[in-house]
Amino acid sequence: MPGFFTSGHRPSRVRYHGVMIATFTDFGVADPYLGQMRAVLYRDTPGTPVVDIFPDLPAFNVRAAAYLLPAYSQYLPENSVCLCVVDPGVGTERGATVVRCDGRWYVGPDNGLFSVLVRRCSDVQAFRIDWRPEQLSSSFHGRDLFAPVAARLARGESPPGKALDPARLVTPDWPEDLAEIVYLDHFGNAVTGLRAAGISTSQVIEVAGKRCEFRRTFGEAEPGQPFWYGNSSGLVEIALAEGNAVRALGLETGTAVRVGAGSA
Repeated sequence: MPGFFTSGHRPSRVRYHGVMIATFTDFGVADPYLGQMRAVLYRDTPGTPVVDIFPDLPAFNVRAAAYLLPAYSQYLPENSVCLCVVDPGVGTERGATVVRCDGRWYVGPDNGLFSVLVRRCSDVQAFRIDWRPEQLSSSFHGRDLFAPVAARLARGESPPGKALDPARLVTPDWPEDLAEIVYLDHFGNAVTGLRAAGISTSQVIEVAGKRCEFRRTFGEAEPGQPFWYGNSSGLVEIALAEGNAVRALGLETGTAVRVGAGSA
């Protein structure tokens, strides 16, 4: 799109506009990819704070990421830009999209990643990213395409493309809440795609042949006994007090959970 970027960048003319950029990706921190993407953000909008809100999403798992995105981006300030890259179809004909949901910007591939978010937002706008850089690799659109667009939004500029009916975004036939494990943290806790607000604290969560009763805090749980609680982002999480629930129960991303009847 004319006027978006020229071949020469002039970072000294860019000023911080009081917003932040949050990264949400499956790149992890052991490889150079996240750092390369952050370098482009600094080049194009120096001074804008960048927070890696979720740098280690389950690799290639768009569905898991779609349920984690609304839960973990809900605390971002208004007008924040969430740079979302879980993109196993990079380099194909899949679309590139900007979405504005309830006052925040989201940038990333149109592959279902935004489908749960859009469903849960009350105010939604969508834009197809028409702009392409002079150099666009076939395997790293996070650095070459999505990061420059995120920087543009952080500078207060308009999305580089035409408005798109949100109903035309890719929306797989996924359930309202996902009854499976979507993320494993390094403590050995297992996050599910279920919102805790929709489950009674008298109900049990069944996973890997175990019945997990509700406990409000880790301190209320019996050592060695798996339990479930509503985590700080509003999702049901399986845990083991002073232990590793993932290892003890043999859990992995995609393990099914079931909401069972209330405990006696």
